[in-house]
Amino acid sequence: MTKTIQLYELKKIQSEFPKTKIRSSADAAEFIRQFYLEDIEIFESSFILLLNQANYTIGYAKISQGGVTGTVVDPRLVAKFAVESLATIVILAHNHPSGNLTPSSVDKSLTDKIKNGLKLLDINLVDHIILTKESYYSLADEGDM
Repeated sequence: MTKTIQLYELKKIQSEFPKTKIRSSADAAEFIRQFYLEDIEIFESSFILLLNQANYTIGYAKISQGGVTGTVVDPRLVAKFAVESLATIVILAHNHPSGNLTPSSVDKSLTDKIKNGLKLLDINLVDHIILTKESYYSLADEGDM
């Protein structure tokens, strides 16, 4: 008698996470802003927004929290959450407590590093958004990615 061994099991988990279609950087910035409270002007933190192929939100993750002038983002954590969620699209976001929307050279090089790493996994980093209390800056919209 042959016994069949099941190697994996696929389960659909019901979630309270809102399925929202992201059509623009403004949509993404507005959605991501809900993850920040009054701390948007206190310390820098980074999040990723995870999307499916149809640009619907499927999850998010807080990637890092730092100090007043910076935070360290580990690209491996971005990849981990993207792969685990089966995301095909990722949007990276972080805040600038200073209120200055200009991306630093570190912001730009990190964007390139994550974009190139995710590309190996057939996952697209489509934007990197910098938030302040009043506004946002999209590296994609401004041609910085």
